[in-house]
Amino acid sequence: MQQLKNRLAFLRLLLVLLFCTAAVYLAWLVDRLNSHCILYGNGSNHGSRITFQCGNRFDICLYTCTAGTARGTIYDRNGVPLVNTKTACIAVVSPTPAAAEALLSHVTDTAAFYEKLAQGMPFTCTVDTADIDCPDVTILQIPQRSTSPQLAQHVIGYTREGSGVAGLESAYDAILRSVDSQWSVTFSVDGTGTPLAGEPKQIRYGANPTAGIMTTLDSRIQRICESAGSGLKKGCIVVMDVESGDILGLASFPGYSADSLGDAVSDPDSPMIQRALYAYPVGSIFKLVTAACAFDQGVGYNFTWDCDGAISVGTQRFRCHELQGHGVQHMADAMRSSCNPYFIALGQALSGSKSLGFGTEIMLTSNMIASGGTLPTLQQLKLPAEQANFSFGQGVLTASPLQIARMTCAIAGDGTLPAVRLVRGVTDDGRTVLREERGIPESGIAPETAAFLRRLMCYTAADEDFQGRPAHVSMGAKTSTAQTGRCDVDGTEYCHGWVTAFFPAEQPKYAVTVLAEDGGYGNQAASPILRQIAGAIMQVE
Repeated sequence: MQQLKNRLAFLRLLLVLLFCTAAVYLAWLVDRLNSHCILYGNGSNHGSRITFQCGNRFDICLYTCTAGTARGTIYDRNGVPLVNTKTACIAVVSPTPAAAEALLSHVTDTAAFYEKLAQGMPFTCTVDTADIDCPDVTILQIPQRSTSPQLAQHVIGYTREGSGVAGLESAYDAILRSVDSQWSVTFSVDGTGTPLAGEPKQIRYGANPTAGIMTTLDSRIQRICESAGSGLKKGCIVVMDVESGDILGLASFPGYSADSLGDAVSDPDSPMIQRALYAYPVGSIFKLVTAACAFDQGVGYNFTWDCDGAISVGTQRFRCHELQGHGVQHMADAMRSSCNPYFIALGQALSGSKSLGFGTEIMLTSNMIASGGTLPTLQQLKLPAEQANFSFGQGVLTASPLQIARMTCAIAGDGTLPAVRLVRGVTDDGRTVLREERGIPESGIAPETAAFLRRLMCYTAADEDFQGRPAHVSMGAKTSTAQTGRCDVDGTEYCHGWVTAFFPAEQPKYAVTVLAEDGGYGNQAASPILRQIAGAIMQVE
């Protein structure tokens, strides 16, 4: 009896060991299959996501290669796609000798191709053509999320592993990700993941999504800005619709590529910064604000100053860029010649100033907000030297290029500061906006004051030395050379070159602001870029 009990105990132990061995094998097998569930790529909308699902019998399974997915589309104001504009050819491969022979001369990454081929399981790879005739290869043409170079890269932003990280991709990530469009091929495989011969494959074709968001950008104007500003080492360009405040073009330099973010991060020129949203010293463009204040206080037309090349304020002496002086100056001549002593003297004759949007942030999206810049405090303005600096745009005063463009819209219009807008709203079809996003304009200056400043800017732009006006375009403009207090190794001070303008002069439609960061004189560094932009836009019209 005891011997029988011992045999039964041994049998139970043997069954337990067999069960444990089977469980360990199953765990190993599942782990091996799961080890292939990886996403290849660096955040683009095509790659290989592999999923595994067992069928009714354990030795026959379904193995799905997801070749790519597409996010919602970002459009310009006219329904022109800014992303998903090109397609990539993705091969979904059953690893056979015939497939290897058909693909080898067309794969874009040979090393990765051989590595995946050796694993013996279905995989994806990028090829250079859709014309590959092999039953073990399925070619899917999938929209590319971005191109290189990407139009409006700073505005669009980029994605990582299918999620938005920067720009509109981040701000509207939930909407853009809500679009479900997927390309995949499902195989029947055995327990090791090897495709079963003779079993049909299931192909799922996604659709290029039409739903997404519509911006205010005009892709034609955006291209003009990026082309005209390509020579800028650092800087930005803003083009706005005078009446609505819609941003038609927004370009920052240097640019960057989402394919080489590491290089962009380590670049000392900080190409990933959207410079139109950063605050910079303004310089002589602020003389327009001083002129507006003078007009409202009744001294706009009759104030004169005899510029002898410098003016003393307390113990400090401010020099004119014209060392010999400009002589007797009226307002229009002083604006055209950008005479600092004139505006310092004018500022001393005034009480108070106008904001015209200075000191106010401008929100474009939840993650793109233009700096409000800095304004001198009342305590600072009690200092004679600081008040003198403020009257011609120097000292602690800073503003963003977007603020300057908005101010120019107010001058070119009826004096109202428009609500700046970058996104029109959500769209289902790329043609109709479902919920139009509009802000509320703000009061700026009186219509009569705006008309006065327009005349000053048109007179300034008519100067034969002004380099910003194309021969066939009428405009109003003001340049600026803003000191930074920083010097190069030779002791020469870095200056920001600015120009802001509106055109056509008779019926202003466009406002353009150009900043050449550390670029030098505004008329030399920024005005020629304005000339290219204005000329090209009017040709498009």
